[in-house]
Amino acid sequence: MPTIASRFRTAVWMLLTMTATGTLSSQNKKETKENDWPLGTFVRPAGVNPVISPDSNSRFNCPMNKRSVDWESNDTFNPAAIAKDGKLYVLYRAEDKYGVGIGFRTSRIGLASSSDGLTFTRRPAPVLYPAEDSQKEMEWPGGCEDPRIAVTEEGTYVILYTQWNRKVPRIGVATSRDLVSWTKHGPAFKKAHGGRFFEMPTKSASIVTTLKNGKLVIAKINGKYQMYWGEQQVSMATSTDLINWEPVLDESGNLKAVIKTRKGYFDSDLTECGPPALLTEKGILLLYNGKNSAGANGDQRYTPNSYCAGRVLMDPSDPFKVIARADEPFLVPSESFEKSGQYPAGTVFIEGLVYFNNKWFLYYGCADSRVAVAVYDPAAPRPNQ
Repeated sequence: MPTIASRFRTAVWMLLTMTATGTLSSQNKKETKENDWPLGTFVRPAGVNPVISPDSNSRFNCPMNKRSVDWESNDTFNPAAIAKDGKLYVLYRAEDKYGVGIGFRTSRIGLASSSDGLTFTRRPAPVLYPAEDSQKEMEWPGGCEDPRIAVTEEGTYVILYTQWNRKVPRIGVATSRDLVSWTKHGPAFKKAHGGRFFEMPTKSASIVTTLKNGKLVIAKINGKYQMYWGEQQVSMATSTDLINWEPVLDESGNLKAVIKTRKGYFDSDLTECGPPALLTEKGILLLYNGKNSAGANGDQRYTPNSYCAGRVLMDPSDPFKVIARADEPFLVPSESFEKSGQYPAGTVFIEGLVYFNNKWFLYYGCADSRVAVAVYDPAAPRPNQ
């Protein structure tokens, strides 16, 4: 990861209004310092990562293949995370050896539990997977990918995940009361705007949450549930039931953008939503995955095609209004397991954010092959630059 502390000491970076983990975008006039962000620096715990790796011994009787498969033998990555009953749970994407290469294997979602957020015990079988059900057409043979999870105050867990039939990826919705048994509700945008977005490739959805009585729960803004979603740009959708979502359009009838890719920055190729967004007193914090373009359009300080973690802060009274956007990522691929796997350009693909034991745990996929964690401790000193 770039050495940022030294850059704060130079007048040049002061003029560019740096944060401790990235500069503020030129579209914002106010200087944003590290203490202005709702969450501080995430640190990889020593000697812990990766916390979840492939396991060739796990077997599962696949209802689609009609046989036993080693469902998490090839790769385990892109995790969601949630706290429940004094434990921390990670739901992670697992691939078998069905095919060759990214996107050509079958993905299922596994569940692992932890009492400290660092060491995990896995269930032997996946909890969300393609089956002989109403979503077979959407999920076979590619499967269920890249979950993000959040929970209502009443205790209903909501997963937004990618349904992949190797034709069109779609944001799917599933709900549960226990994290094990899930009810699939199908594509989030199936009914929206007369079905206009049903055949459009969609993925990466982050429901807005807030910290209430020490627990992250789904929030409402202006009387509706909100989620940020998308890859080429971050868009927004609203819902009244957490199942049927309606993308927000602009005056011309096109998707209204929150942020877009930026030439010359780490997010020059994609801006893909990360874990559930966080409503705070300082604004709505969205952590996202920025993909760096190859060639002249990319940020030359980072590996071409690598995925780094970025952050943007929106105004709660106008969730499209950007208060601050960091020009540098706060987490970049630096460890060997983050740069070696089925995606060798490197990823720290963030999807799971949990408040647990008075700390913030951020779970991410490493090179599309492993799961790792970084931790922010609010009790630790924060820089004042």
